[in-house]
Amino acid sequence: MKKILPYIILVGFLFLLSFQSSKSDTGDFKLLPSPQSFDIKGVSSLKFDDIQYVYTPNNIDLPKTGELLRSIRTSKGQSEAQIIYNIDHSENLPSQGFKLDITDKQIRIIGKDKAGLFYAFMTLEQLMEDAKEQNVFLPICEIKDYPSLPYRAIHLDIKHHIDKTDYYYKLIDKLAKYKINAILVEMEDKLKYKRQPEVGSEDALSIEEWQNISNYAIERHIEISPLIQGLGHASFILKHDKYKELRDDPKSDWAFNPLDPKTYEVQFDLYLDAIEATPHGKYLHIGGDEVHTNGRNSGKSPLELQLIWLNKVTKFAEEHNRIPVFWDDMPLKQAGVYKAMFNTKLTEKEVDKIWQKNEHNLLEFLDQFPKNCIYMRWNYSSSQAIGNGKAMEWFRKNEMQVMGATAGQTRWVLMPQNESNMDNIMAFSKSSISNGLNGLLLTLWDDDSPHFELYNRGILAFAEYTWLGNKRSKDEIKSAYRQREFSGTLSGTQYAFIDQLEEPVSFWKNALLYGNKRNYLKKMDDALDKGLIDLPNSDKKGSWTKKHAKRLDQATKTKENCEQIRLKITFMKSKVIRNLYTLEVYEQVNELVLFTANALLTLRSYDLAQNKQEETESLNRIHKLPEEFRLVRKKIEIVYGKTRLLEKPQNYILDQDHHSHLANQSISFDWQFYPEMLLLEKIDRYFNQN
Repeated sequence: MKKILPYIILVGFLFLLSFQSSKSDTGDFKLLPSPQSFDIKGVSSLKFDDIQYVYTPNNIDLPKTGELLRSIRTSKGQSEAQIIYNIDHSENLPSQGFKLDITDKQIRIIGKDKAGLFYAFMTLEQLMEDAKEQNVFLPICEIKDYPSLPYRAIHLDIKHHIDKTDYYYKLIDKLAKYKINAILVEMEDKLKYKRQPEVGSEDALSIEEWQNISNYAIERHIEISPLIQGLGHASFILKHDKYKELRDDPKSDWAFNPLDPKTYEVQFDLYLDAIEATPHGKYLHIGGDEVHTNGRNSGKSPLELQLIWLNKVTKFAEEHNRIPVFWDDMPLKQAGVYKAMFNTKLTEKEVDKIWQKNEHNLLEFLDQFPKNCIYMRWNYSSSQAIGNGKAMEWFRKNEMQVMGATAGQTRWVLMPQNESNMDNIMAFSKSSISNGLNGLLLTLWDDDSPHFELYNRGILAFAEYTWLGNKRSKDEIKSAYRQREFSGTLSGTQYAFIDQLEEPVSFWKNALLYGNKRNYLKKMDDALDKGLIDLPNSDKKGSWTKKHAKRLDQATKTKENCEQIRLKITFMKSKVIRNLYTLEVYEQVNELVLFTANALLTLRSYDLAQNKQEETESLNRIHKLPEEFRLVRKKIEIVYGKTRLLEKPQNYILDQDHHSHLANQSISFDWQFYPEMLLLEKIDRYFNQN
């Protein structure tokens, strides 16, 4: 006993030392969005699993919580509770605000309202998440928080694909965690319309299914409103034979005839079903962008026709207790002030001159602009332009409501670019806050249909900027993104592979093509020869490599980058705690890009072969490319297919594809790989003939 006693004492001492060490460790807490005020004063005696009981003095329902607080129970008194919560409408906080104070052994939460209470619990769960992962105690701290913009909406554009239903529920949980409080669903044909059933796709969700999603969202303080396109962007309707008579141009399925009364019968039926499907929605977005109509050669101007349509649809929305929202670009374009909104080089004097010259085109119809409508000023690249602010100012000056729309995804193929468009998201958030606007929309376009998981970083940046404003650097936000989405051990810059992947993806888009043609190959008469690059000629060794030297240098650099990224993602997958699937999606993006780069370099090896043996070896590698591609595509389809439906129904009618949307160019998933498929076809033809 005497021999083991010192050992017991030593073990006990080390245990206490370890305990004291962890007790004094404040941990690394990266909240997202960051609070308005977060004052850490020490280390509490509470670990994440100590929080088992809550108490509320006024029988206020516990808000929906995440996984860490799902099993929490209500105590009869506050002494045994680790959390004491309440709602106090008199608290000196804006709407959706809260106070969260952690003392040594207790947590006190006061919400300004139900939303504020909910957000306090979301913040607490992030603190608990970090404490659990880092095996540290919760901090003694005071948090005072509220949003800088009351309405923080993301755009869910599903016009070209639909995800499995459970993915939408998981998405809502994620958005709630980061205090996004609205979703604008661009439904198009992904709603089974009852009043106009021909419009809904076979794979669409029913009104009841959308109602269930909406109910789930509102319980987490997320309001879902629909976007049903018109006057233009109406191909999902007008492509059907039944509706061809409603076309403004009989040969085009793009736009309705605004002078045909039946146009409104159809549009209003779609609106009614969409309103029914989103019972908690505040808005009805009616589209209205990118369209010129002539009313079947009526002699009326496009602006006059659009205002005729706009007044009818906004009146309908108001009659059905929805606030109509309208893309504002066409009146501004038709008036001649549009380009000034996107030109950041124009001075204030130059912008004023443009408006002085053209404002009369708007003032002529000023009394026809409906006042019950929100004019949504979208600008995805230059919201800081003086002309953009001038346009918003014009609407407000003339007693019209305005809201901005930025973007986390525009026409980028395979994944978002430009650091998830963070600079522009920040700029529009900043100006919206400083101008006292009600909210901001983050558009996430499905035109070329990257996987939605790849939008997450942009969404989280939007959550940060619209809640807090521009108070954290991009690098800090990216680090917080990695900590919140993957784990604290992966928050360092050595794991910042997303920005590194952007350049390879940008190269991949047209790596096999002459010019910027990926979106247009399907419409080319001879895509193999006119769109796709040529192949090496065995009679002119080295000439192909010389011709495509720049392309091949980029392919070499792309391969090196992709191989580095592959190693990073593989390591991160071994350490990730949350959202492994996001890494799996990025991994498949990287593998597709790597295949294309390798294909080019394989062709180069054939072109530079110095003897028969080298030529035979390179030919063997070329003949293996189809099988390599088959495996790459199969893995992508397996990973993507976990959450999304990759093929449209067999009876699906593709529309006329006016804007060359990749995801609108085939019923199958072929659209994602069309240049690669053409390359393999061209290789097969060329090398079998030779």
